[in-house]
Amino acid sequence: MTIATDVVAEARRWIGTPYRHGGSTLQVGCDCLGLVRGIWRTLYGCEPEAIPVYSADWAEAGRGDPLVQAARRHMAEKPVQDVVTGDLILFRWRDGMAAKHLGIVTGEERFIHAYEGHRVMESALVPQWRKRIAAVFAFPARR
Repeated sequence: MTIATDVVAEARRWIGTPYRHGGSTLQVGCDCLGLVRGIWRTLYGCEPEAIPVYSADWAEAGRGDPLVQAARRHMAEKPVQDVVTGDLILFRWRDGMAAKHLGIVTGEERFIHAYEGHRVMESALVPQWRKRIAAVFAFPARR
């Protein structure tokens, strides 16, 4: 199996987990970052780095692009047009604002994400989502 296959299989296990801001526990609750953290822990056995407490409006209140910067420290960035199944995608709601949402690509037009007010779900990667993709990253091979 490839790392991409493992990423998608693990992401699918999280479908139905309730949305909980700051959470990262399978079937208990997670947000979009918590979903990725949980997948990472399963695949690599640890957290990629310590995550500070963050408010729901952290992207609007802060500076920089911390999700993109963190992903660059641990994953291989790739051009948006080269996105494939198993990649991490980051979404930016508005120009000039930090990327604030994450998802895992599960097919040519689908992705899994934890969506506020809902649960972890698989959604269509429709044009409204696709135009907001700010960055794409490939998970590293396991050591």
